[in-house]
Amino acid sequence: MKLTVLIRPKTGILDPQGEAVQGSLATLGFAVTSARVGRLVDLEVEAADLDAARTEVERMCAELLANPLIESFEIVEGNA
Repeated sequence: MKLTVLIRPKTGILDPQGEAVQGSLATLGFAVTSARVGRLVDLEVEAADLDAARTEVERMCAELLANPLIESFEIVEGNA
């Protein structure tokens, strides 16, 4: 199963990279009032079905991929 994990800073958490992107875009004349920078992780998981794959990826996120204190994650079906 191919799944993608979208990892983002939680609302209210300082995001220096997002602030840099927003500032740079504004300098170039783009009307961007906010930007958040996160990560995208594509995974290929050996699992019997989609539910089992999602459960395994949730464990991966909780144990390694995302910091639950400052980040949220969303699991979507992979495109790769």
